[in-house]
Amino acid sequence: MTDWSPASLFWAVVIFLLINAFACLWRGLAGPTLPDRILAVNVIGTKTMVVLVLLGLAREQGIWLDVALVYGLLSFTVTLVASRLLETGLLKGAWRD
Repeated sequence: MTDWSPASLFWAVVIFLLINAFACLWRGLAGPTLPDRILAVNVIGTKTMVVLVLLGLAREQGIWLDVALVYGLLSFTVTLVASRLLETGLLKGAWRD
């Protein structure tokens, strides 16, 4: 049985997340529907945020956590705007049911 050092475990997790992000990128490009693409881009944003947090923990630099927080908020905002545009076709004006 092999012993995993914290550094090798960290890089294994990062590589696993990046491979999954590329799988989501393929789903985002391939479709088949627009909601699938929006969801795939949102998942890529979440995986990127996790990689940034792991990078901050590995390097013991708190600035990476701040960058991950801002990136997460921007990703969430873009998802909301894209969903609104998909649902209503409008970005401005009154909210309609």
